[in-house]
Amino acid sequence: MGKAGLLPRQEIRTLIHRKVLRAAAEFEESQLQPASLDLRLGARAYRVRASFLPGRGKSVEDQLRQLQYDVISLEEGAVLERGCVYVVELLEHLHLPEIVAAVANPKSSTGRLDVFTRLIADRSEVFDHVPGGYEGRLYAEVSPRSFSIKVRRGSRLNQIRFRRRNAQQDEHVYRPLSDRELRELHAQTSLVDGDLHVRHGLVLRIELGGIGPERLIGYRAQRHTDVVDLDRVAGHRMEDFWEPIRARGDGRLILDPNEFYILASKEKLHIPPQYAAEMVPIAPEMGEFRVHYAGFFDPGFGYTPEGQPGSRAVLEVRSHEVPFILEDGQMVGRLAFERMAEEPDTLYGQIGTSNYQGQELKLSKHFV
Repeated sequence: MGKAGLLPRQEIRTLIHRKVLRAAAEFEESQLQPASLDLRLGARAYRVRASFLPGRGKSVEDQLRQLQYDVISLEEGAVLERGCVYVVELLEHLHLPEIVAAVANPKSSTGRLDVFTRLIADRSEVFDHVPGGYEGRLYAEVSPRSFSIKVRRGSRLNQIRFRRRNAQQDEHVYRPLSDRELRELHAQTSLVDGDLHVRHGLVLRIELGGIGPERLIGYRAQRHTDVVDLDRVAGHRMEDFWEPIRARGDGRLILDPNEFYILASKEKLHIPPQYAAEMVPIAPEMGEFRVHYAGFFDPGFGYTPEGQPGSRAVLEVRSHEVPFILEDGQMVGRLAFERMAEEPDTLYGQIGTSNYQGQELKLSKHFV
């Protein structure tokens, strides 16, 4: 049994060889990220009336049989309409040992398209979490919010991490680095480019003062657009889908609850090789808005040869119910850091799928 912690790329590859991770099609090397595995859509999507969880003792298939749904073939590609909910069986399935659990998240590109994606496992009462010892299929709930999207069998919308515990540890215990440990780590290797602020994790603040000569602060999704093809990288014009937002003199932005925004953190980050991070919600009493759909940050994210943190966190932002005023420098999120079981054999930025290394304010990889 190896060390406790998140499993790196090379150990995920071992899980595949040992048939702990299985699939209806051969695994592809490009699915392997430094600390996660990309999951692929299967051949059919089920359009359902509403989101659901199977619940204890039931499978997703059991629930689908009780719902009225339309079956959509993804073999040749199909459009998933904005505002609708779909359930798609994934090509991958699991045969986990008791000491290995899993957690999923949308890929960065999925979150930046405002595609709400969650993992569902059979007999589960929560989204995105798979308990140790699980054997069975995996499904993705997919709900495009701003744009209709075209997907096909093999398209990748979410990713999964694997967490190994010691035999003595409770399965449900999740121990991110404490604020004291974050300060000690920052003293050894800079986690942010300025002063470190911690509050149950590394604090992220919003950049509304303007980035670059154009003083951009973000983008707002247009409401009436064409379809985004998820497998076409750099295949869509930005101006056909997004409206740029520039800084105001008062350093404020009023979030409209009917709109979706791409914004950026004031801090530039670096995730050291022995750690991974995840965006976690701020307390609801600090503001009724959400800033993260895709929350995984891999080891090596933000690395620069000069040793200074070099990548901002790009935030997917939506207000809840009512308009909300953001001010430049306001706290909008936290990063929870977790130890890797061992350092990955390849870091973020060293593989061809590292689309957001060195990013300032960047839309998903689909746009030019």
